[in-house]
Amino acid sequence: MNSRLLSIVRKEFIQLFRDKRLLALILILPLVQLFLLGYAATNEVRNIPIAVFDQSHSPEGRALLDSYRASDYFLLAYSVNSDTELRQLIEKGQAGVGLIIPPDYATRLQEGNAQVAFILDGSDPTMATTALSAAQLIAQSHATRLLAEKLARSGVNLELQPPVELRTTVWYNPDMVSAYFMIPGVIGMILFAITAILTATSVVRERERGTIEQLIVTPIRPWELMVGKILPYVLLSLFDTFAVIAVGHFWFGVPVRGSLLLIALLSALFLLSGLGIGLFASTIANTQQEAMLTVFMTLLPAIFLSGFFFPLQNMPRFLQIISYFIPLRYFLKIIRVLLLKGVGIESIQGDVIALAVFGIMIMGAAFYP
Repeated sequence: MNSRLLSIVRKEFIQLFRDKRLLALILILPLVQLFLLGYAATNEVRNIPIAVFDQSHSPEGRALLDSYRASDYFLLAYSVNSDTELRQLIEKGQAGVGLIIPPDYATRLQEGNAQVAFILDGSDPTMATTALSAAQLIAQSHATRLLAEKLARSGVNLELQPPVELRTTVWYNPDMVSAYFMIPGVIGMILFAITAILTATSVVRERERGTIEQLIVTPIRPWELMVGKILPYVLLSLFDTFAVIAVGHFWFGVPVRGSLLLIALLSALFLLSGLGIGLFASTIANTQQEAMLTVFMTLLPAIFLSGFFFPLQNMPRFLQIISYFIPLRYFLKIIRVLLLKGVGIESIQGDVIALAVFGIMIMGAAFYP
């Protein structure tokens, strides 16, 4: 690295450390985002409040309620005395589920045709879908147990065995913790957002302050100026990346099964796209506000169409096609595979090639707009 380039890098670091708010944004905001998404952004549904209208008041009815109480999916929060009370609790959002046990539940249970009503609040489809699946499984398990007890009381020595037994095994994330999915995504968002936004504003800031002309008349070559401006943000972004990995591993328990060297190299490859977008925004913008808005025009589609929050498989076909043109899509797959599965580069070589192609194309468009 020559002395001219070192001078630009030194100058940029001095400006960064003078701007305390910007430095705090770079170093603290990623960790704040990590904790918010690690704890808050989850699709796991637990402790759904149930309003129970038990008209039976029988031991059989209480046994059914015990089956739901034993599951961590449901919380028997309310006991009501009428359909009207149950409806009001659901309408107010205090209860997500209503369970109605009819007066003749015990009698019909002895006859073998008992029914209960399970009412769901469909205004939250995620909660309703989870509650419906859990309620059906609990009811089936309870019914099987009752049938086995009935056969035992009748003296029939018969072991109930279903014709098909499903034995499940979950790889890589056995407890299916949402943080294991979200935290690698935070790494991608940090690399993309910090490099694109800060690179765009740093170049335009020189233009706004009138210092860009002073830099141009110096012996510094154009490529040295650009590299010197972006290199500090590259180093800070990589620092943030490993800080998020460390906190995610030691605090949230996210496994790090892949090579840290490979993660660093592919993160640096992904930085080409973020840096290119930032440089391109700086060439077409006259103010920092314009540069920020230009970057946000690419940031928002990247968030929603990369698989960061929502599964790509659930999107309409035309949105899936658009997502192929978003570099963050490929990096999220790469970082999640490396952290959780610990595979080598041969398993993700297609995504690596796509990331390299996009990085070169975007950087080329930035240098030759």
